[in-house]
Amino acid sequence: MSGAVVTVADRAHAYVQEPGGWCVNNAGIVVGADSVLVVDTAATERRTLRLRAAVDGLAPGLRRIVVSTHHHGDHTFGNHLLAGPGSLLVAHARGPAELLRKGLSLQSMWPGVEWGRTETVLPSLTVHDRIGLDLGGVTAEVFHPGVAHTADDLVVWLPEQRVLYAGDLVFSAAAPFVLMGSVSGSRAALARLRELRPRVVVPGHGPVGGPELLDVTEAYLARVADLAEDGVARGLGPLDTALRAGPGPFAGLADGERLVGNLHRAFHEVRGGAPGERIASAEAMREMVRYNGGRPLSCAA
Repeated sequence: MSGAVVTVADRAHAYVQEPGGWCVNNAGIVVGADSVLVVDTAATERRTLRLRAAVDGLAPGLRRIVVSTHHHGDHTFGNHLLAGPGSLLVAHARGPAELLRKGLSLQSMWPGVEWGRTETVLPSLTVHDRIGLDLGGVTAEVFHPGVAHTADDLVVWLPEQRVLYAGDLVFSAAAPFVLMGSVSGSRAALARLRELRPRVVVPGHGPVGGPELLDVTEAYLARVADLAEDGVARGLGPLDTALRAGPGPFAGLADGERLVGNLHRAFHEVRGGAPGERIASAEAMREMVRYNGGRPLSCAA
């Protein structure tokens, strides 16, 4: 269950946690002369302590700047262990409200996980659109790509190294998940990220790749949008639409049950709902379990 440090460019690293499914996320570590940038933490105390050890091994004694790519607990529950006194915790301006609203509620979905000591920590700096960070010899751009995976997404771009830390806008070898964000917004955000012409893409979950990860995510979401249009026209619901369609060309992606949750969001948008608008997620999660043959969603955190 330990993570592996993968060096993706000069001074830029990915902290990759296998197998990358529910609540098993990646993080980023960017080492400057003055500060170390940590992109996301982890879901459990044990996992975050291992991440912290990796950070300190690469950048002992440097001031930490922690960027949360969004509010979900697998990316934020360990913030208190890395964003202590003297550090800077950065999130999108919509993040604090979501952190306070949801707290640690994600943990109730998987009561068997050893979460350890986790806390809800509010950021010390919020971003509406974009900020630049000078780490000392390394420049990082942090910006909001629009409503995509959630309404409070941030990505981190290293223009000199051409490395993109995409958060959960991109999943690698696993199905994307936009129930709390937007299908159309995700596609627009991916187009914006593609314009950066990244050499390396560090996804929120799964193996590191290149720009092909953006292409796979776009193709998946295009299919979701088409299925939703057809399902609404036929008078079907998201679950029936997913069962009729099956995984199709994306059968090789893990966590295939996310198709149902994504269709809940896509149906909402086809019917005129706004991107990022809050919709009830409990029914979507129950239907994801039904799509999964009645088996609970698997979490290896």
